[in-house]
Amino acid sequence: MSQIRPLIAGNWKMNGQRASLHEIEALRKGVAEAGAALAVDIMVCPPATLIAAAAAAVEGSPILIGAQDCHAKASGAYTGDISAPMLADSGAKAVILGHSERRSLHGERDVDVRAKADAVLAAGLQAIICVGETAGEWRLGLTLDVVGRQLSGSLPQGATGANIVIAYEPIWAIGTGLTPTVADVSEVHRMIREKLGSILSPAIAEQIRILYGGSVKPDNTTELLTIPDVDGALVGGASLLARDFLAIISAQSSSAA
Repeated sequence: MSQIRPLIAGNWKMNGQRASLHEIEALRKGVAEAGAALAVDIMVCPPATLIAAAAAAVEGSPILIGAQDCHAKASGAYTGDISAPMLADSGAKAVILGHSERRSLHGERDVDVRAKADAVLAAGLQAIICVGETAGEWRLGLTLDVVGRQLSGSLPQGATGANIVIAYEPIWAIGTGLTPTVADVSEVHRMIREKLGSILSPAIAEQIRILYGGSVKPDNTTELLTIPDVDGALVGGASLLARDFLAIISAQSSSAA
């Protein structure tokens, strides 16, 4: 693992109503009890309907609240869309962009992700940019080509270690219980770091957190998150329950210590 403070981010996707805020409260309590022993940054990205309430629930704690998507424009006649400034106003500190479900189900291209990332940075938020290959691309040995292309096409102008995070999520591993081998994850994360170095600079690349995502659970966290160039995790279903998310956070903290 690189010498970067790890980030554990939970993506609730289209799950959660106001009653689910008790999980945020339980998470806050667990984080407070652990105190300085949790040597990681922690973020929860609930649906947009819960962002303001979640931000209020974690106020005064180290837990950050993020969003799951935004529009590329700051305002305008875009019925049903949400802008980055609106998310910031609601209490979000970051926005997940280019998730495979957005790319596949909504047809988002790299250029669209980049435009959204530019908007996120302009709003003073952090962009969590997702990249990853499909099962077919993986079987054909195209992983590095696909991820490298997505990375190059999706990076915003002015990217730094402070305003962007990269999340590698092999699409075939999301929600399936399958995970790539340690060697596979290591190879992809090393390529991402090198690609960032060539696009930005080696110094900037060394400060950018590269998360792994895809069926991250308490029982596989330690193995995955001790891989070189893995600086934390983007967690899906296991972030919905505070006890599971805390177990992942604790495992990452132990490996980071």
